[in-house]
Amino acid sequence: MHACVHLTTDDGQVHILGHGDVIGRLWSAALPLSDPRVSEAHALVSLRGGQLRLLALRGLFALDGKPRKELVLEAGQRIAFARDLEVRVRAVVLPDHVLGLEGDGLPRQPLPGACCLMLLPQPALVPGLRAGHMAAFWSDGAAWRVRRPGAEEAALEAGWSLEAEGQRFSVVAIALQRAGEDRTRQAGAVQAPLRLELHWDTAHIHRSGQPTTTLNGHGARLLTELAQAGTGLPWADLAAGLWPDGGDRHQLRRRFDVLLSRLRGRLRDSGVRTDLVRSDGGGNFSLVLRPEDTVDDRS
Repeated sequence: MHACVHLTTDDGQVHILGHGDVIGRLWSAALPLSDPRVSEAHALVSLRGGQLRLLALRGLFALDGKPRKELVLEAGQRIAFARDLEVRVRAVVLPDHVLGLEGDGLPRQPLPGACCLMLLPQPALVPGLRAGHMAAFWSDGAAWRVRRPGAEEAALEAGWSLEAEGQRFSVVAIALQRAGEDRTRQAGAVQAPLRLELHWDTAHIHRSGQPTTTLNGHGARLLTELAQAGTGLPWADLAAGLWPDGGDRHQLRRRFDVLLSRLRGRLRDSGVRTDLVRSDGGGNFSLVLRPEDTVDDRS
């Protein structure tokens, strides 16, 4: 399940590019074109509305002698990035579904060609391989593969998941017609301000024009603790307050991670932003409020 385009360069080499891959002068581009007339990041392959498109970034390209900023990729096209520098579209592969990733603070989005999951400064899929990544994903042209630091690579399929820093991420199958839409819509959406009504064992999250989201038990207590602190707190201190019956450090961390996963799942299902509780990557967690959000502490 990999939407991709097969491009042939003048030397006869075939390059397979997918959503998010860049064509440019840099050696690190998915399709490097070593020519001074080509920009470092010249164009981008993007999956939009069930079609693979070529989008101009820092330079135009031409089809049939006409400069273009955007192009729906089709087999047989000869795309010029400079005079006498053409790339031929050999094939376009569009499956019914593609693999994507979603999770806490990460809108559902298709996997680009070769990428990794980063948690800081916020969860994101980034091209290539970077230090500090939680997982690396790539396609060998026939199937998707995944490798986590310190582990062997494995086949990647819908249903695969991981938990890290109290955040949960899952691989999902996305219908091709919807691939590439959710991330843009969510990133550009204007979200209603939140009003948190806290009663210690119960918390109500109010949004204008939306149903109230109610949390009970440990999830409500966590929001109350963080709201009262007004700053980041170590997970160990939070866990000790939530579960005073004790347990060793490993047990407390597992309880805390499960709580965060369930809390963020509840927020996501209710349409509330899942980064309401966020880790700083150093073991501290805080309540993230926007300027328009308010807290009504009745605990």
